[in-house]
Amino acid sequence: MSKGRVNLKGIYKHFGDFVALNYIDLDIQPVEFFALLGPSGSGKTTTLRMIAGLDSPDAGSIEVDGVDVTFAPPGERDIAMVFQNYALYPHMTVGENIGFPLKMEKIADAELKSRVVDAAKKVDIDHLLDRRPGELSGGQQQRCALARAIVRQPKLFLLDEPLSNLDAQLRLQTRVELKKLQLSLNVTTIYVTHDQEEAMTLADRLAVFFDGEIKQIGTPAEVFNKPRTTQVAAFIGSPPMNLLPAKLQGDQLTIEGKTIQLPQALSSNGEVTVGIRPSHINIDADGFPAQLYLSENLGEGFLLNLYLGENLVKMRVTDMQGIKDGETVKISFDTDALHLFDRETGHRID
Repeated sequence: MSKGRVNLKGIYKHFGDFVALNYIDLDIQPVEFFALLGPSGSGKTTTLRMIAGLDSPDAGSIEVDGVDVTFAPPGERDIAMVFQNYALYPHMTVGENIGFPLKMEKIADAELKSRVVDAAKKVDIDHLLDRRPGELSGGQQQRCALARAIVRQPKLFLLDEPLSNLDAQLRLQTRVELKKLQLSLNVTTIYVTHDQEEAMTLADRLAVFFDGEIKQIGTPAEVFNKPRTTQVAAFIGSPPMNLLPAKLQGDQLTIEGKTIQLPQALSSNGEVTVGIRPSHINIDADGFPAQLYLSENLGEGFLLNLYLGENLVKMRVTDMQGIKDGETVKISFDTDALHLFDRETGHRID
């Protein structure tokens, strides 16, 4: 049987009146880098803690490689976890921190030392083995925590917001190193983050969480290009997708009193929400009149904040074309890049 497949079925968890997970299902494939993405309180960390055995569900089951581990203690799950705060022992050296899991398993000294050095080399801290955590930078502490996790050669590698305590530049560097590390280890990795950029760049697939439910599972490209709900559409992308009220009749879409022709007729009619990404809006003399509220210089272009009627719309341009804040701008949408959602349910219309 394949190593490192994780299957969650009907997982429900509540804390008092708060429903943390509302009967979720998840199937993570062996050696997959899988991200659990969502805002704070959405259920992603609770899911990770249940996979780790740190919490138990009120209903449902968890299987690893076909074996039910729903109520198995963490030590019987062959997992390694990196916490947000790294959880290093301050009185131990880096080498002792890395080797601590092996010491608990009573691994022979020679093998323990060899595996500690090997793990430290994988994250480029083998020259720091005699230092203590207090003598390390934040990035070095994070690498020490990673080395301690991988030294056990686990079946599952679990990471809970591991980059959140690093500065922006170090996060970018470490993100690349994490992906390279996972590929070299060839181990199933489950990664919790609220940062969509991390999830989109690192993950083979991801699950988007809201309010204790999984709203979409797919590759980063699938989630970005075909969001299943308005919640996902508004969460994925930087800046996120614009969402506007509209009316649909066959292949005719009316926004703010102006009708545009769609490439093809859709089966749904009536009140809809139309989504359009900022990069798919154009300055067009024949387009919708919009009021430029604020322009932001991004260095490689500009982000325009406009009011289309009462709706705030964001668009990206490479050239301001002499337009100034407060002026009226006429804009159009790339019709083949529009996303339509049911106004009432928020679900995608295809």
